[in-house]
Amino acid sequence: MITFKNSRDLEKMRHAGRIVADILKLMRDMVRPGIDTLTLDEAAENLVNKEGAKPAFKGYKVPWVPVPFPGTICASVNDEIVHGIPSRGRILQEGDIISIDTGASIDGYYGDAACTFAVGK
Repeated sequence: MITFKNSRDLEKMRHAGRIVADILKLMRDMVRPGIDTLTLDEAAENLVNKEGAKPAFKGYKVPWVPVPFPGTICASVNDEIVHGIPSRGRILQEGDIISIDTGASIDGYYGDAACTFAVGK
């Protein structure tokens, strides 16, 4: 079934999308050698909270995984495929690549996007 959105619904969708875009811009600016992925996650969560939104992934639970997802971002480094868990021990190195996936929920609408960034030169 197709549900038509009115202009108010579309603006709410845009708002969620703008929050996600802002997170990814922040991540782009923060990604550098020596930073750990949990620091990136904390910065993303602070931005989401500042906007009055909720992290879409944090606390997400699936029946076959015993622990809910702990992060605001998925931080997948190098050959990790998807859904990397942010960690204080995962420190980015020169030449790494990191894929960051994030989502935000506000007013019942979700934004979700991912980008891959080079670490260093």
